[in-house]
Amino acid sequence: MSFTVKTILSAGAVLGLGITVLTSTARYAAAQEEINGHPLVYAVKPLVGGDMAAIEAQSQASTGLKMWTYSIKSTRTGSVGQAFKGKMVGNSPLSNKGTTTTTVYVVPLIFKIGGQTFNPTAADAACLAGKVPLTVLKKSPMVVGTHDFHINGIDVGVGQYTDAFQRGNFWKNVSANGGTYHNNLAYKFLPAVTITPGSTHSALFSVTGGCTATYGGVEINWLDGLITGTIIPSLAPKGVSPTNIPIFMMYNTTMYIGNTSQCCVGGYHGAVGSPVQTYSPFQFDSVGIFGVGAEDVSIVSHEMAEWEDDPLGNNPTPAWGNVGQVTGCQTNLEVGDPLSGTNFPNVTLSGFTYHLQELAFFSWFYGKPSIGAGGKFSDHGTFTAPQGACM
Repeated sequence: MSFTVKTILSAGAVLGLGITVLTSTARYAAAQEEINGHPLVYAVKPLVGGDMAAIEAQSQASTGLKMWTYSIKSTRTGSVGQAFKGKMVGNSPLSNKGTTTTTVYVVPLIFKIGGQTFNPTAADAACLAGKVPLTVLKKSPMVVGTHDFHINGIDVGVGQYTDAFQRGNFWKNVSANGGTYHNNLAYKFLPAVTITPGSTHSALFSVTGGCTATYGGVEINWLDGLITGTIIPSLAPKGVSPTNIPIFMMYNTTMYIGNTSQCCVGGYHGAVGSPVQTYSPFQFDSVGIFGVGAEDVSIVSHEMAEWEDDPLGNNPTPAWGNVGQVTGCQTNLEVGDPLSGTNFPNVTLSGFTYHLQELAFFSWFYGKPSIGAGGKFSDHGTFTAPQGACM
């Protein structure tokens, strides 16, 4: 397997472990590395070797994820006239006036690492004022569609953040078609899965100046093999299938690549198999150790928007980069990466102030004119022009 975090990361073997309680008996190492100062990045695991004709047929037959296909020619410097084609989740906002609804299954992951438990289903007095992280997620603008979103001065309507983003992303077409297009997500919550990785595949990090003294860490390749090889198949009787997406909530637990010096990955989205199964593990942070650009639902907003616009992880774009978390150039439609760490205005629901990430518009990747809300190139106006040529 391979991930992309602006480079190809190490590959790991798929592991076949137990289904409900996943345990390694390896002895845990006591030493803890300081987490302060480690950067937070995001990854993608693109589909490898997919049969695009079969994927299209499965989408149309409702045996695979519902997706639509776009085609566009770049107007950006360095790639003018080059043609690009890709797939996004739902129906096309370019021509459709209706609502598409895709099911999202949320699976809380309880990690037991070095005698510490990181549990998104338990109340946290120290870091969340006694609130339950999973309940905070359930009441968030990612799940609840009651907030009226304004994007670049345009009222794009009431809905979930990912829906509001997609409406704003293609606002020229959505508004011209009467403004009735929606790309909704129906969240369902499954029982937690408990994982005890052992020291071979996990670590404890020490925290300075936080609401907790320790932060969990798990090796990303090992975890990915566990999710794709064991956990996802075990969830089929509960409804998880290629027509929907399971996402995996980790509480104050991050991922590292191979060893703890290669920390920290806050989340990624992936695609495997035929029919293609998409999925996404994500970190829910209440410590604030990575800044407000990564707190509570900021990371899941990044990943779900990227999955919405690049579900297979391989939508091609002209080269872009040297912005956000990206050093050098990359060529995929990852709408969160160019603005990693930059927030959309906070949204307060049920008395909790939620952090959401600002996201890049479709037009930022492919060029002028912007078809996004307010004529801008991101959903809070940080980008006022498309990416230039990437060198």
